[in-house]
Amino acid sequence: MTDRPTETSERTGPDGSPHTTVEQTEGIVRTRSIRVAYEEFVPPPGGNPDSRPPIVLIMGFGAQLILWPTELCEQLAAAGYRVIRYDNRDIGLSTKFEGMQVGGSFIARLLRSQLGLASEVPYTLHDMAADARNFLDALRIERAHLVGASMGGMITQLVAATYPERVASASIVFSSTNERFLPPPTPAAIRALLRPPPRNATTEDLIEHSARNFHMLGGPAFPREHDELRELARTQIERSYYPQGMVRQLAAVLGSGSLRPYAARIQAPTTVIHGTNDPLLKPACGRAVARAIPGSRLVMIDGMGHDLPTSVVPTLADEILATIRTA
Repeated sequence: MTDRPTETSERTGPDGSPHTTVEQTEGIVRTRSIRVAYEEFVPPPGGNPDSRPPIVLIMGFGAQLILWPTELCEQLAAAGYRVIRYDNRDIGLSTKFEGMQVGGSFIARLLRSQLGLASEVPYTLHDMAADARNFLDALRIERAHLVGASMGGMITQLVAATYPERVASASIVFSSTNERFLPPPTPAAIRALLRPPPRNATTEDLIEHSARNFHMLGGPAFPREHDELRELARTQIERSYYPQGMVRQLAAVLGSGSLRPYAARIQAPTTVIHGTNDPLLKPACGRAVARAIPGSRLVMIDGMGHDLPTSVVPTLADEILATIRTA
């Protein structure tokens, strides 16, 4: 395992007091099967960071760990937690499954997914849930509060159901159970998800393509300037650009079948957070997650899309911390 300090910043504390210093480190750890890149946010003073309750953030399809807003990580850390965000397999700086081909018909896989049925794919969300469990092992974390967004929310459901002793609470953000007959994404969201960049695209072309897709997925209540979206896209592309991994991750989402039987087994305190204007995973998908998980709490954020702009961070942090406190 390797890690090093990268940044120190000051944030407002949980009681509103100023000057809570948050330290950020980054590292790569080898688990049982893959190498996982991660970043960690811890508030001093002193003591063993491992003794602070850990919050582990799991990102979604095609999304590197940096799509978790740094402001969210710092706010959660300022409340006294060890906050860890990591790259899933096949994305960012974690292990790439080079040469592993996705066979079969995409349309057939998509239709089977709409019916809640599994398909044969290189790896599934269950494998990615095992990655999360192995990541906790590698960092010697016995139990964590999980926060998962989109595909990361699906992985969170599987971890909480399959390894319940490892999950203290779960916060599931704009996700789905992938059960049958849930509404599909809007046509514009499907285009944003599947439309490739221009042939022989330059770096600037890729950045513009990605920024347009980010804009398509956003919600009206939390708009972002195009320059901000371009900078977000640039940061991702310059850190790692690996479209082959996105193909396999999408196959994992579509090929894993319905998660509803697993969601029904979750015992940890759970909050489901969803936007009323999500074009990719419609509000009905979030309601399906909340229906499936016994005793879960549903929070619908008016005007939020499939996006985590800085302006939604205070609300998101409050809901995550409220969930943790019930545990």
